[in-house]
Amino acid sequence: MFAQSADPAGMKKALDDRAPMHRMGRPEEIAEAILWLASDKSAFATGSTLTIDGGTSIW
Repeated sequence: MFAQSADPAGMKKALDDRAPMHRMGRPEEIAEAILWLASDKSAFATGSTLTIDGGTSIW
């Protein structure tokens, strides 16, 4: 996405500035949530939506 932009660094900064946490999520942060969902630790979670977007959906 960034590589196809005329100004990749500027595009990334613009997206970071719009996000409540002022950065993009890292792949390992998404992976940690997936691992939690696949583990026994999430056994009590039922019918839930786990939004992993750094607060962007409520901003």
